[in-house]
Amino acid sequence: MNFDSKIAIVVRDDLATWQKLNVTAFLTSGLVGANDDLLGEPYMDADGNPYHALAIQPMILLAADAATIRKIYERAMTRNARLSLYTYEMFSTGHDAANRAAVAQFHAADLNIVGLALREERKLVDKITKGARMHP
Repeated sequence: MNFDSKIAIVVRDDLATWQKLNVTAFLTSGLVGANDDLLGEPYMDADGNPYHALAIQPMILLAADAATIRKIYERAMTRNARLSLYTYEMFSTGHDAANRAAVAQFHAADLNIVGLALREERKLVDKITKGARMHP
């Protein structure tokens, strides 16, 4: 199946593995929360055991250095793309309100971005994420 949109998750390449996984999980939850049409139907195995619904389309996971993530962020902002965002300061928080406070204390130009995710038209996502590479 072809989709008009594309989902890209970009994480900073200098993070520890646990941090990359944590950032990816949080960013994915942001995409799902912002897109009512992103989830499919619940799953069920042949024994009748139910499982949660999953995203209806693939997501690509990209890696980039800090400077490239900053450029990606700026391209997204100038094109009015909606983002899920994760900053370095969020690693030291323990709940949603603290995460939001960690972001709110900085101006956009000063955000220490370690990950972002977006779902937009395919060509737009490619333009915005230029410079990032497939995560190894």
